[in-house]
Amino acid sequence: MAQPTIERRSVGFVPLEERHGSAWNQFTLWVGANLQITALVTGALAFVFGGDVFWSLIGLFIGQIAGGVVMALHSAQGPHLGLPQMISSRAQFGIYGAALPLILIIFMYLGFSASGTVLAGQAVAELYDGPQWSGVIIFGAVSTVCAVFGYNVIHKLGRWVSLVSTVAFLYLIVRLFMVADVPALLVIKHFDLPQFLFAIALAASWQIAYGPYVADYSRYLPADIKTSHVFGATLAGTVISSTISMSLGVFTAAWAGESFRGHEVETFVGLGSAGVVAALIYLSIAVGKLTINVLNIYGGFMCMTTAYSGFRARAEVTPTQRLIAIFCMAAASMGLAVWGTAQFLNAFSSFLLFLLTFFIPWSAINLADYYWVSKERYDVPALSDPNGRYGKWNWAALVAFAVGVLIQMPFVATSFYTGPLVAHIGDTDISWIVGLVATTVLYMALRPLDKRVIPEQTILPEVDPIEAAAARAMKGAHPPTGA
Repeated sequence: MAQPTIERRSVGFVPLEERHGSAWNQFTLWVGANLQITALVTGALAFVFGGDVFWSLIGLFIGQIAGGVVMALHSAQGPHLGLPQMISSRAQFGIYGAALPLILIIFMYLGFSASGTVLAGQAVAELYDGPQWSGVIIFGAVSTVCAVFGYNVIHKLGRWVSLVSTVAFLYLIVRLFMVADVPALLVIKHFDLPQFLFAIALAASWQIAYGPYVADYSRYLPADIKTSHVFGATLAGTVISSTISMSLGVFTAAWAGESFRGHEVETFVGLGSAGVVAALIYLSIAVGKLTINVLNIYGGFMCMTTAYSGFRARAEVTPTQRLIAIFCMAAASMGLAVWGTAQFLNAFSSFLLFLLTFFIPWSAINLADYYWVSKERYDVPALSDPNGRYGKWNWAALVAFAVGVLIQMPFVATSFYTGPLVAHIGDTDISWIVGLVATTVLYMALRPLDKRVIPEQTILPEVDPIEAAAARAMKGAHPPTGA
């Protein structure tokens, strides 16, 4: 059966007969998502904010592994349950309770999309020497179209973008070795524990931020695919690509020195010389941002419809509701990008990093429940029934989530907010470590408050929610005689 041009499904279960693809799809998707300008700039921050070259590279790599493992564990849930990531969190928080972290996550992906659209819009506008706002609109419109087409187009986009970005990055790396004395940069080696931990936190936070939507892009894989294959492909794709991007960012920032700040995009393009080559680099920046921007729009719309469908006790939303959610997410993103100044986006980026403290506890609860408590056994139909097995609210998870957020606050270090204990540990943000460990321990300790009955095995829907909705509509349109 041919796949529809535009994806029919949103937050509902993907039937087994519609499953397709291989673990390789996860590798190429996350390579395409991470070989891009924002990852470069993020890695550069490890040096710009006081780190050296050698230990920044080591710290960033450790953070990639630590955060990547968390991210890949979420990805492995997709094929087994056939559901987007945030729907499965209803099993931990309750049907209504799961909406609480969703609200914050929607804001986060809106912010990520807006800030990324600014960078890509600048690159697009440079191609024809037009105003920045026009580049933002063009880039945002292309991103929206891709998000509307959905899962299959997103994965195809990821494959093409990974290819284009790989070529561009290889060229930039060669150019770096031509214009900079890279071995001399590696000699910049003075270990500083706070800066080392900052580099780890940068990379780990980058990976963990994918957690709330990573399974959205693995949920169509065959149910019998090996979990280890999905985990390994996701982990390898995201760690290898982001390590390349962030390492190049560190080297470029060290080579450029003080001129790097405020001229990040121009500095990277400058590696590729000028003229036609520079134009191609600008084009690769726009193309490189496309995958991650589509992921943010698509993931944001999935979060919106997850919250909506939970309160409406529905397993799916209508095609019209799907389009409205996508357009709202995209329009808000483009509006912020056009309206926001550089100063606004810098402040907003700090706010987004602060928001990470809210879904690190969510990630800890989701993983602890899936792998240790429920042991991968969920009742999928009950995830749409507020009066079913999982109920409206699960107070054990909600208490663990709230305490997990609060316990991080003394250790948070951003320009938006700095906790009281940060100065005593070398001005280092270790909140993500505290949040993951403390929330996991607390959630397991609160198990006696958890009244759920875990099924003996995973229960899948017997009826396709889309087909069931169509049947109900037909029945309503043609009521029986005498009705």
